[in-house]
Amino acid sequence: MDGDTVVNMTDAVNGALGELWRDDYPWKFLTKLTELEDRMGGHPGERRAAELVADGFERAGARNVRTESFEMNRWSRGSARLAVTDPVERSFETIALPYSPAGDAHGELVDVGHGMPDEIDEKDVAGKIAVASTTTPAGSRFIHRMEKFGYAAAAGAEGFVFHNHVPGQLPPTGSLTFGDETAIPGVGVSEETGAWLTEYADRGATARLTVDAETTAGTSHNAVAELGPETDDEIVVVAHHDAHDISEGALDNGCGITVVVAAAHLLAEMNLDARVRVAGVGCEEVGLLGSEALADSLDLSRVRAVVNVDGAGRFRDMRAFTHDSETMRSVVETVADEANQPIALQEGVHPFSDHWPFLKRGVPALQLHSQRDFTAPGARGRGWGHTHADTRDKVDDRNLREHAMLAALLIREVASREVIPRKEADDVAANLREHEYEEGMRAAEIWPEDWD
Repeated sequence: MDGDTVVNMTDAVNGALGELWRDDYPWKFLTKLTELEDRMGGHPGERRAAELVADGFERAGARNVRTESFEMNRWSRGSARLAVTDPVERSFETIALPYSPAGDAHGELVDVGHGMPDEIDEKDVAGKIAVASTTTPAGSRFIHRMEKFGYAAAAGAEGFVFHNHVPGQLPPTGSLTFGDETAIPGVGVSEETGAWLTEYADRGATARLTVDAETTAGTSHNAVAELGPETDDEIVVVAHHDAHDISEGALDNGCGITVVVAAAHLLAEMNLDARVRVAGVGCEEVGLLGSEALADSLDLSRVRAVVNVDGAGRFRDMRAFTHDSETMRSVVETVADEANQPIALQEGVHPFSDHWPFLKRGVPALQLHSQRDFTAPGARGRGWGHTHADTRDKVDDRNLREHAMLAALLIREVASREVIPRKEADDVAANLREHEYEEGMRAAEIWPEDWD
C-alpha cells in the first residue's frame, strides 16, 4: 500500500469517526430495538431483534449478512405469588426468575444474607425458603445469582427469593441456570420487600411461594455478518440482542448491541488486518445459548480472539475485562493512549457473558463494559438492569456514539495482532479457582464437565 493510499484511508477513518459524533442512527436503532415487545429468548420479539441487527449490518456494508437459527428451551412467564402465612398473613409483589419451574413451595423463611456459600452453610435451609440479597460483601468478588441459587438448592432449599439491595429499584429478574428448567421455584422481590422478609425470617415466619411458568421447545436466532479481508483467521465480535421480558432491555444489552452495529459502520471504513465476524446473539440472558451456538458453528482454531460487547454504552467511561490475556491488556492500553480516552482495566476471568463459550475453549477474550460510579450508595451491582426500569430514558446517546468509536478502534487493534497467545483449559480453570469461582460454578452446574 503506497503512502497516498494510507493517507486516504486515514482520512476516511477520521471522517467516519467525525460523522459519528453527529449521527443519530445509533439512537434510532436503539429506539427501534426497545420498541419491540418481549425480546426474551425464543419469543417473537427476539427474532425481530435479530432481523433488526441484520438490517444494521447490511446498512454498514457488511457481507454474507444472515440470521442463523438454533434450538433451545423457551421459558414463558406466568404469574407468581409470595405470601407470608404465619405469624401474619400478607402478600408481596414478586416475579418469577427464568427457568423457575411451575410449583408451590411452603416452608420457613431463612435469611441467608448475601447468599455466600458460608452464609448458606451456617443456616439450615433444607425444606425452607432461602432469602438472599443481590449484592456481595465489599472485598469479595461479585457472586452471581446462579451460584447463590445453585448452592441453596443443593443444600435442600424448598424455594429461593432474590431481593434487590438498592431501594426503589423494583424486583430483579435473571436466569437461574444456563438454559434448563430448575428443580425448585425462584422469584425476585424489591429491596423493600426483602427488608420485611428478613425481619419475618428472624421471627420464624413461614411463607408460601407459588409460580406459574412453562418451559417448552423453542427456536432462537443469531444475526451474523463479515467485514474486512478474507483471511484464514478471524476476530469474532459478539453482543446479545435479547432482553428480559419485563422491560425494554435498553441498558442490558440494547446499548451493547447498538455499539456493535454502530461500530460495524466504522469498521467498514477501516483497513483491517483480519476478517471480523460480527454477531448479534440471542439467549444470553437465559444461558449464553446464542454465543454457544455460534462457537459450535465455527472452527475455533481459526478464531484469533473474541470481543464481547456486553455493558458498553451504558455509562460514561468504558471498562475492559481482559480475561487474563496480556495481549488484550496491551490492546486496551494502546487504544486508550492513542485515543486519549480513559478505559478502566478489569483483571481475572468470569464465565457469565457471551465470551465464555469461546474462552472455555481457549480463545482469548476481551469484554467491553462501562464504568459506574462505584462510590454512590448501592452502586455495586447492575443497577436498573434486570428490572422493569431498564428503559430507554436511562441511556445517554453520547455514550453510544463514543463507545462505538472506542469499540471499533479496539477491534481494529485486536485484528492487527498477528499472534494472540491462547489459554489452555487448565490455565482458565486455575484462574477461576484462584478467584474462588469453582464452588459456585459447580453449584450452578456450569463447571465444564471435561475439566473434571
